Amino acid sequence: MIKRATILAVILGLLITVLSPVFSPVAAQSSQITVSNSTVTVDYPLSLNFSCAVNDNVDITDIRLQYQVAQMGYAQVISEGQASFTPAEKVNAEYSLNMVQYGQIPPGIGIDYWWVIKDTSGNKLQTEAERYTMVDNLHNWDSLIEGKVNLIWYEQNEAFGQTIMSTAQAALTKLAEDTGAVPDRTINLSIYTSEKDYFASMTGVSEWSGGVTLMGYNSIIMLVRPNAMDTDLSGIAHELTHVIINQVTFNPYNTTPYWLNEGMAMHIQYSDTQLPSQFENAFIKAVKGNYLISVRSLSSPFSAYSDKAYLSYAESYSIVSYLIDQYGASKMLQFLDTFQQGTTYDNALKVNYGFDMDGLFSQWQVWAVERYGE
Repeated sequence: MIKRATILAVILGLLITVLSPVFSPVAAQSSQITVSNSTVTVDYPLSLNFSCAVNDNVDITDIRLQYQVAQMGYAQVISEGQASFTPAEKVNAEYSLNMVQYGQIPPGIGIDYWWVIKDTSGNKLQTEAERYTMVDNLHNWDSLIEGKVNLIWYEQNEAFGQTIMSTAQAALTKLAEDTGAVPDRTINLSIYTSEKDYFASMTGVSEWSGGVTLMGYNSIIMLVRPNAMDTDLSGIAHELTHVIINQVTFNPYNTTPYWLNEGMAMHIQYSDTQLPSQFENAFIKAVKGNYLISVRSLSSPFSAYSDKAYLSYAESYSIVSYLIDQYGASKMLQFLDTFQQGTTYDNALKVNYGFDMDGLFSQWQVWAVERYGE
């Protein structure tokens, strides 16, 4: 009797379990995070300002901007900034990228960005990436594209732009002839036509600057004054050479020695003209006075003192010209390619020329004394 009652109770309990509605806590309302009015404005060259509107059915607790700036590198770098806003269901978020601290991003460079948003329910939304292309919005720009050179300028006619482009293309031709080096990435060349505009567009440049090369961005920002074009144009060849040498030697291990980088830029810049007197005089004086700077010393940054700087540039120009004249363009290209593989300065010279930096200095010094020492 007790046994039957127990079985009946178990059966009844099962029926109640199956037939009765399930009682459980009410589930939290699902999140509906939405983003609208995602915009970018620029205060060039100081800041890049991002903003968006976010709606949700619960309070938003965290909004971050993630972004990637297009530049040369061996690692994928994603930067992140914390947006400013007051937590609520509907918010306007803002983030300002300070380019004085981050580093100047030149015109023509793309920035991919997206928003990452979280709310009090633990929900998360990551928006699709958008692209903004940097521009100096203080001017109305004209543009000209030829080969790998993307040129922009303002307030001058098309002939002005074509003169700039012709100068750039002539420099590329000369560099290819003398070294075999050619650009493999687009080069952005931004031309300012007044000193006031140029310095207003730059952060952290010296007062004597007339051009800046941002090699990681393959970008050049230059001052070319319409009333001083003969003086300013030669700098284009110099800066273009820096960009291309960086492209063909780019590696994660080492940079090129200063004498090679600056010497090559000077060699292309003054390929059709005589070296300016301040360089030529400093060089000849050092040759005759027997106080030339060693190649090994010229591998490091040059002196800030003008007399030593002139000599450093002039020597570097002479050393590079010597290597090209004595051993040819193909050997110079092999020399540059060796750096891309990652090597020491001495080893790069030994592999391609059979001597190290000290050997180069001894050999070149004999040539320089014979030519200029009398």
